[in-house]
Amino acid sequence: MSKYALTVTCQSRRGIVAAIAGYLSDQGCNITDSAQFDDKETGNFFMRISFDTDGSVGLEGLSDGFKDAAATFDMTYEFHDEAAKMKVIIMVSRFGHCLNDLLYRWRIGALPIDIVAVISNHMDYQKVVVNHDIPFHCIKVTKENKPDAEARIMGVVEDTGAELIVLARYMQILSDEMCQKMSGRIINIHHSFLPSFKGANPYKQAFQRGVKLIGATSHYVTADLDEGPIIEQDIVRVTHAQSPEDYVSLGRDVESQVLARAIHAHIHQRVFLNGNKTVVFPASPGSYASERMG
Repeated sequence: MSKYALTVTCQSRRGIVAAIAGYLSDQGCNITDSAQFDDKETGNFFMRISFDTDGSVGLEGLSDGFKDAAATFDMTYEFHDEAAKMKVIIMVSRFGHCLNDLLYRWRIGALPIDIVAVISNHMDYQKVVVNHDIPFHCIKVTKENKPDAEARIMGVVEDTGAELIVLARYMQILSDEMCQKMSGRIINIHHSFLPSFKGANPYKQAFQRGVKLIGATSHYVTADLDEGPIIEQDIVRVTHAQSPEDYVSLGRDVESQVLARAIHAHIHQRVFLNGNKTVVFPASPGSYASERMG
């Protein structure tokens, strides 16, 4: 059996779900998981369906055959092979906790992606990356060479066929041009839960404000710094007795988890852009299972 997913976005109208389910049934498909959301404010409708087929009809055939039904409702849609691994580039600077966490999840199969390259503006993690048999590219970035550096980065993206860039604590601001070119295909981890704590040292700001919760936010990258559509967030409790250094240590764990969950949602086509927000559907049964559980 082949496992596929169908994602659909359109304006909400009566009969959409029936048309989709009817088409898949006519093609001999068996729906195994389904999620939908009707946004009353915008009138947008979002749906993701997982289904099995006996292999008699492939992705291209399913997509072509769905055109008439899609045209009736003016759908934007795509069929996905759930066995296919998305090609991902990870970018990192000098904080390696998110990189190391992603490499471990990738190695045991908990994050089914194809890491085609790691790019850094420092050499700190070259050995770690190369030891995983992953190509490592050190691309230094300065004010003077930034356009050339980004051109080299985009060259790696194009050469590898990367479908997603993950900023795993990459401490460089991307240009508006790159953000637009890779719109919806760059995920960042911001080491703050509350938007008011921005900049290079949000944990110090949080400490000075005496907060009782700290956390992290993973979002799509846009030209507006740290303002892109949010995919995933989480928090950890702190007390008055903890230091700024404690905040940093606790925050690193949350960052790693939040970033991994955001990537997991994206690669399984569970995230839909909805203006400056996102619709994120729950994970399908079994999608968190690792190839190596030990």
